[in-house]
Amino acid sequence: MPSTSADRRHSAHYPTLPQEPSARGKADVVDLDDAALPDVVRALGLRRKYRRFLQILAILGDTIAIVFAFALGATIIYADPLDPQALNTIAAIVPMYLLLAISQHAFSMATVARARIGALRAGGSLLVAIFLVGLVAFFLHAVGGVSRGVVGLGTVIATGSLVGVRLALAIYSHRLLGDVTINEVVIQDNVDARIRKGSILLDATRDNIALRLDSPTMLDRLGRCLEPADRVIVACTRPRRPLWVSALKSANVNAEIITEELDEIGAIGLNHYNGSTTLLVSSASLSLADQVLKRMLDVMLVLLVMPLLAPFMLLVAIAIKLDSRGPVFFRQPRVGLGNRVFRIYKFRSMRTAQNDVAGSQSTSRDDVRVTRIGRFIRSTSIDEIPQVFNVLVGDMSIVGPRPHPLECKAEDRLFWDIDARYWHRHAVKPGMTGLAQIRGFRGATHKELDLTNRLQADLEYMAGWSIWRDLGIIVATFRVLIHRNAF
Repeated sequence: MPSTSADRRHSAHYPTLPQEPSARGKADVVDLDDAALPDVVRALGLRRKYRRFLQILAILGDTIAIVFAFALGATIIYADPLDPQALNTIAAIVPMYLLLAISQHAFSMATVARARIGALRAGGSLLVAIFLVGLVAFFLHAVGGVSRGVVGLGTVIATGSLVGVRLALAIYSHRLLGDVTINEVVIQDNVDARIRKGSILLDATRDNIALRLDSPTMLDRLGRCLEPADRVIVACTRPRRPLWVSALKSANVNAEIITEELDEIGAIGLNHYNGSTTLLVSSASLSLADQVLKRMLDVMLVLLVMPLLAPFMLLVAIAIKLDSRGPVFFRQPRVGLGNRVFRIYKFRSMRTAQNDVAGSQSTSRDDVRVTRIGRFIRSTSIDEIPQVFNVLVGDMSIVGPRPHPLECKAEDRLFWDIDARYWHRHAVKPGMTGLAQIRGFRGATHKELDLTNRLQADLEYMAGWSIWRDLGIIVATFRVLIHRNAF
């Protein structure tokens, strides 16, 4: 349990970044310079590189061990490591093994760092791969092309080799990363927390994390600090707990709060840290497998349509340049995954001198800022097409909550002032289209209900994600490309 320091309680203050307060109706400007972030962020980034390196080593090590084992078996039996039957065996078993091992999370960092678990999953995947390859070979009457002797001897050698590789990797992992092989961050906010060896401390006062839910700058800074983290534990005073819960629910990390009470926390589970009970208040909305599946769908669809989009986008670009002076693209800061701000791409639809980068003024039906070409591309949603670049670089997905500018308002109130759940929608990547859009919730937000309807749809999408739902939303989007609220 964290113990509050009396001296720090009376002397500590919560620093704030330069900004205009929300009460004046303006959002603060976000600095995208990573150089201003605390040193712990660079330490976490370095640890993440080490972990990726270890995972790549696991893949290469397992592959080499299997190839070596069957080549050695062929050498013992046929005195030829390049025997065609041995090569056929290797070519069939290795891809099957990698597929099965990935599905069993044999290359996750939690598995790589534990020799026994890693060896069991690797060995089990190998045996299943050999069984499936043998089954396919039997039904295809290809048994004659595979040596039973090479398979039997190679299996024994490969199993032993995998155990050796996994043991060496586990030892190396702990030497490289320490006892805590995950990126575990403890946020200390005006209390003295007991930190176990291997955890990384992020001190809210020292590292200038001023917890304010009305500040995109603070939430962007916090999001960037926590981006490389696998587990986040917060030690804070009781009055600060609800603020941390709300901030962390949209940070796309597994987050917990050290606490003795269960009052008004909204926890989704229990855990333990260094002898203290913690409440799980946030978890990544999509599992790693779902994130990979969603990302593969995004990249595949963009690459498929790009040959058709490229010449069309060139024509639109020429039309924009002929219609008015200024750049073809309009780049605007918007809030993305984990409350991290990115710059969205759109075709420029307004006159350059009247572009609203902050997004403080919603576009009206007869808005004088919009050019002639701009009015057409906005009404047909063509102005949104350049966001395929955001999808390719990973800032956005094809389907997800639409990203909003920093100063979006409804009835002269900033979105996060209307509904505290607003930040929760950023626990998944923003999308080019979403459930709210196909339900007709798009266009200007003149009333608070306009935001509430979209927010409810976004939270519903996040609670019931599936790849089939994404495909259904993509198909349904073609029905609303031209909409009465698109202007």
